[in-house]
This record gives sequence, C-alpha cells and structure tokens, in this order.
Amino acid sequence: MVFCQSPRIIGGQHSEQQMIILKYFTKTCFTPLSTLRLLLPLLLLGLLSACSSLPDARWQATQVKHAEQAKAWELKGKLAVKTPEEKFSTNLYWLHTPTTEELRLTTMLGTSVMLLKSGPDGALLELDGEVYRDRDPQRLLDGLSSWSIPLNALPRWVLGLSAADTELVLTNNDGNPQSLEDDSVSPPWQVKYLSWQQQSGADIPRLLKLNRGALELKIQLTEWQALEAKSTLTTKGSQQP
Repeated sequence: MVFCQSPRIIGGQHSEQQMIILKYFTKTCFTPLSTLRLLLPLLLLGLLSACSSLPDARWQATQVKHAEQAKAWELKGKLAVKTPEEKFSTNLYWLHTPTTEELRLTTMLGTSVMLLKSGPDGALLELDGEVYRDRDPQRLLDGLSSWSIPLNALPRWVLGLSAADTELVLTNNDGNPQSLEDDSVSPPWQVKYLSWQQQSGADIPRLLKLNRGALELKIQLTEWQALEAKSTLTTKGSQQP
C-alpha cells in the first residue's frame, strides 16, 4: 500500500528540516518503509540542531548598537584548525555570559568533538569520551589538546574588540579593525579580519583568521545573538504551570 498524503506539521513557522520534509511529500509517493528510511536522517539532523541551539533559560535575545554593549551573547559558526600535524574543521557553538563560558565543537552530523564549560567553580572539558576538570580553563585546554585558543582574549576578538594596553590595532576605511596583534604572549597572536556583517543591530566580524607560530585558526560567524538577562518577574512567571 502506498501513501501519498503530505504530513501536517503543527505550528505556523517551519524549520529548514521541516520544509525539506514537506517538499519530499508534495512531489513524491513512497511506501511507508521507504519513507521512514528517507526521513530518518533528516529528522535526526533536525533534532540534533534543535538541541544544540537551545539558549540558556536565564537569557533572552536583545538588540544592541555596538557589540561591546552585549553583556552576554550566543554564537554559531565554523572553526577551521590547521597545525603542522593536522587540519580539520568543525561546527562551533559558543554561549558567553559575564561569569560563564560554554564552547562546543561538533561534526556536521552533530557528534560532539569537544565541550568546554567554565565558571566560578572551575572548568570542565569533555574530550574523546572523557571528562576532565581544573580550576583554570586555559590550563585545562592547553594540557589536553594539541592546539589551543586564548580563552580570555577570544571573546573580544570574535566581536572585533581589543585591549588597548596590549593589542596593536589597524582599522579599515569603515573604522572596523582590519588586524590586531597581541604581544602579551610569545610568539604573539595575530588576528586578521577578512569580512564584516551586521547581527543583532551591531557590526561584527563574519570571518577572521588567527595565527600564532605554526597554528592557524579560522572562525566564521554565521549567527550572533546579543542576550540580556530575563527579569525576575518573567522568570518566575515562566515556571508557573
């Protein structure tokens, strides 16, 4: 028996995965087993992407005129890493708040490559199926990974911001940073801003490249959302049945 009826997806707005599923059904007829086999990968991808993009319940989206006005933010994009020994790229998810960091790297299928969480109580790193802890997140990452990122400086750099006392900045014709160099470490970190975009009302980098010695990192920001803390009244109201 063959079914040709299009599925009904509840809700007024559909995700990209849901729209793909709808197009499949409106154009083609499948047996139930064939349908399940075709749709299962799409459904799994949709679930993985939804789970990886759930924001912290304490924060809500907001708009800012300048990136530095965002006390917290959520970033999605891609990270490419190149060293003399290896070369790879991953999906990047980063939730930054005034007191915590959550940095997650995943494959195209949503498989976790690395998860780093840090806060007032220390840091946790999930890598290769193992969990590691340390009071210092930078020391934890440096000790376990063959490559590293400057955890204190990178939240500034991905927004095109700099520390005036240690970082030399060159700007482009629009007044946005074109490059910067951090000479507080040796060898220094060198950052080049290759393109810019506007997200959440602010100008932020679209693509930047970081170099330190033989290490090269490329970060592409596909989504950046400024966040603000939810009010106490809103938070309490959302917990009521």
